Amino acid sequence: MNQSNMPGVLSDPFLSEDLLKIGKKVYDGSRISNEDAIVLFEKADLGFVGALANYIREQKHGDITYFNRNFHIEPTNVCVYACKFCSYSRLYAHKEEGWELSIDDMLNIVKKYDGETVTEVHIVGGVHPKMDIKYFGELLRQIKAHRPDLHIKGFTAVELDYMFRKAKLTIEEGLRFLQEAGLDSLPGGGAELFHPEVREQIAGDKIDGEGWLKIHETAHQLGMHSNATMLYGHIETFHHLVDHMDKLRDSQDRIGGFNCFIPLKFRNKDNEMSNVSESTIVEDMKLYAIARIYMDNFPHLKAYWPMLGRQNAQLTLSFGVNDLDGTIDDTTKIYSMAGSEEQTPSMSTEELVMLIKQAGREPVERDTLYNEVMAF
Repeated sequence: MNQSNMPGVLSDPFLSEDLLKIGKKVYDGSRISNEDAIVLFEKADLGFVGALANYIREQKHGDITYFNRNFHIEPTNVCVYACKFCSYSRLYAHKEEGWELSIDDMLNIVKKYDGETVTEVHIVGGVHPKMDIKYFGELLRQIKAHRPDLHIKGFTAVELDYMFRKAKLTIEEGLRFLQEAGLDSLPGGGAELFHPEVREQIAGDKIDGEGWLKIHETAHQLGMHSNATMLYGHIETFHHLVDHMDKLRDSQDRIGGFNCFIPLKFRNKDNEMSNVSESTIVEDMKLYAIARIYMDNFPHLKAYWPMLGRQNAQLTLSFGVNDLDGTIDDTTKIYSMAGSEEQTPSMSTEELVMLIKQAGREPVERDTLYNEVMAF
């Protein structure tokens, strides 16, 4: 890259040599290394990583910002696991404090959207010992029988691992069973942070990072797509964040199948980590930007607006994000119970479109697999 045509962000005479080298890689379309990512976390300012991330975002998507029309079903918040960061679940021993929906209850939620142009139902919840693979198979079949066109994205790898082990099925056998019943794709939840130094402290009793990846990779080999998440802003170091992204980037290189990457901000209300301070908005934006720079083989970067809040999610559109999830319609409690800004997470299509336009971007409704439904 000639000095004369160097982008403005790289022409700063005070820019360190290592940051200049990373910036040139980005503008040349080269992959940054793990060491480069650590340098960005430790040395780069927000304006620098924001400019690089926005460049990548606009190279991939221009101003297009995706959303979908979706709703959530949370079958239960009763759970056999006790993750320290979780404000949502209630241990099975205290299940009277939680909720347990029947198949009819959940089918009634689906029927509430009859005649509406939603394209996706997102099904995740706690790990309930009595809601086994046969139970959820029947739920999937009934949803598909009622509304065949509705894309069912369901069950974190944590839920699936428990279902399969209880049913004495291999991962492939379990996924095939659910796929045949109507499961279309997997969400990205349950990834948290893969590195055992952190995972054992915050979620030591559930499936490990290797197991999470194995479930998603098997789903990809069966022709199913999925998303990937990362829980950040708690007890981790930059090394742990990069290790997590590295494992996902490697999996995408080898097998493919991930649609998008979704960083999830740790919230500290009403959980066992309430003594841990939350990340600042500057740290949030920097994390999103570095994720966009590093995750070069992930087509989409999503900000989950109910967790960040509308204005902060809008801000991420300048830091590499090109997807704001969906309308949701007040059907999730996972983050509102943890103290997120959105205590009643629901936005109409018109509100989401306006939010995106106010950020100078182009709103496009998508389906779960990023086929464009409508441009606004």
